[in-house]
Amino acid sequence: MKARVLVTPKQGILDPQGQAVESSLRQLGFSVGEARIGRVVELEVEAKDAVSAQAEVERMCEQLLANPLIESYEIELAAQ
Repeated sequence: MKARVLVTPKQGILDPQGQAVESSLRQLGFSVGEARIGRVVELEVEAKDAVSAQAEVERMCEQLLANPLIESYEIELAAQ
């Protein structure tokens, strides 16, 4: 099963990369609100069903892929 994890800074956490992108876009004439920079992690998970795949990826996020104190994450699962 394929999993995609989107990791972003939590609201209220300083995001200097996002601030730089936001400022640059405005200087280029684009009307933008807040810009946040995150990362995408794509995984292939060996699991018997979506429920166990979701649980396994959540454990991965909590232990390695995201810092739960300052980052939030979203998990998307897709069958192969």
